[in-house]
Amino acid sequence: MSEAGGWSRRGVLGAGAAAWLTTAARGAGQAPLADAPAGRFVGTARDGVIAFRGIRYGRAERFRAPRPEPRAGQTVAAHGFGPVCPQRDKRYPTQAEDCLFLNIWTADPHPAARKPVMLYIHGGAYSNGSATDPLNDGQALARRGDVVVVTVNHRLNAFGYLYLARFDPRFADSGNLGQLDLVLALRWVRDNIAAFGGDPSRVMVFGQSGGGAKIATMMAMPAAEGLFHRAATMSGQQVTASGPLHATERARAYLAKLGVGEADLAPLLTMPVARLVEALDTADPILGGGLYFGPVLDMRWLTRHPFWPDAPPQSNTLPMLLGNTHDEARAFIGLDSPRVQGLSWDNLAQRMAPELKVDILPEWVVAQYRAQFPDWSPLDVFYGAVTAGRSWRGQVMEAEARAQVGAPSWVYQVDFASRTDPRRGAFHTMDIPLVFGTLDAPGSQTGTAADARAASAAMQESFVAFARAGDPNHAGLERWPAYDLARRATMIFDARSGVENDPRRWQRELFARVPYIQPGS
Repeated sequence: MSEAGGWSRRGVLGAGAAAWLTTAARGAGQAPLADAPAGRFVGTARDGVIAFRGIRYGRAERFRAPRPEPRAGQTVAAHGFGPVCPQRDKRYPTQAEDCLFLNIWTADPHPAARKPVMLYIHGGAYSNGSATDPLNDGQALARRGDVVVVTVNHRLNAFGYLYLARFDPRFADSGNLGQLDLVLALRWVRDNIAAFGGDPSRVMVFGQSGGGAKIATMMAMPAAEGLFHRAATMSGQQVTASGPLHATERARAYLAKLGVGEADLAPLLTMPVARLVEALDTADPILGGGLYFGPVLDMRWLTRHPFWPDAPPQSNTLPMLLGNTHDEARAFIGLDSPRVQGLSWDNLAQRMAPELKVDILPEWVVAQYRAQFPDWSPLDVFYGAVTAGRSWRGQVMEAEARAQVGAPSWVYQVDFASRTDPRRGAFHTMDIPLVFGTLDAPGSQTGTAADARAASAAMQESFVAFARAGDPNHAGLERWPAYDLARRATMIFDARSGVENDPRRWQRELFARVPYIQPGS
């Protein structure tokens, strides 16, 4: 972003510019404090880890690019999470438009510590979710992995991705504001994380679902270049972005729901947040269903599709982890859904067609699966095909694109299944508590038995090794080769983890025969 947009192009401040004070150094009863260029932050200590919650990294006017807000010399109590960005998910009652806050967990807030930094971007597509979800708590990961963990809130849905640029040049940045928030957060980390014991030259971004897609998008954004040094996408890919014409049609539908004319957007700037959230249930004029929000090929901040027609050259030297869960679709479509209730061979193709997200003859897909897996039930075929066509496809394309240019990449698959409801298998989001070590947090379905702890340890150690050195291999785990087109080596994370070559070859080859359709394109 330009200087006029409010972002400084200063280099990284030296670690010596930040003082260090901890409970031990300041005496018994004193609160832990980190003295950073952006301010002096007072945290809370528990079980050997210090948490700094609710640190503001920026402010933003509605539908405008964010700007930094340093508090140099000010002392800030970083004791509680900041508000969640406005959304329809009622699990997060504390929501506010002013939501650009991040959280830090560290075991040693001393500039000399130089620990790897793991910055997590939450999922929820581009419309929901929060860094404050208990599954994303950084306490256990920071304690186990000897890393600095950062989680970030950023603008979502219409607040972060409503594309208004073709209606009013004042909102030229509007289609990618959520992405620009993340870029600003990474700039804050670059300039301040040394005061919390982090190494600004070893910043790993990792994100699940929509969080992974946001990372894949940043890998093609020039504004994000150099701000992170490793990337891991967990069940989250972004092959293509929304085109500007389709994004404009979506904005037009949203404005119509609000009763706002596209010739005068002034009412949008004073409209209550609740009204803007209420209108998010607008039908999508391109794909049907709920209105899609996501990054836009605006030729300003995003000048190419993230992973089409090839892997983004600016990121081909960055090490990357790409992974999915074995039974992704069982999270999106529950066993109580009318789409699978009463499922039979007679209605399977019709029920499955809209879920595949690819332009393919569903009857042909059913016939192929029945021939390949004669023991599978209609329910097995439904979940298997939808997972392969809807969820795995983008990850395969990204891994293949990077392999074609020799970009350092490692691929994994989570097979560890729910212990709370085994019928759900290794469903979408199963990897979050395994990586964070939040096995007993609300929402986790891993259980806390020895098998869950083993799967979690394997994933945590691999992610930490990747953050530390750009390679997920570590002692105690079978050698994990980088992904190439000869072997397609894939780490299978389970109670006992190990490598398989091309474990879903048949399904990969089946769906490679038809064009890929990314939702929102």
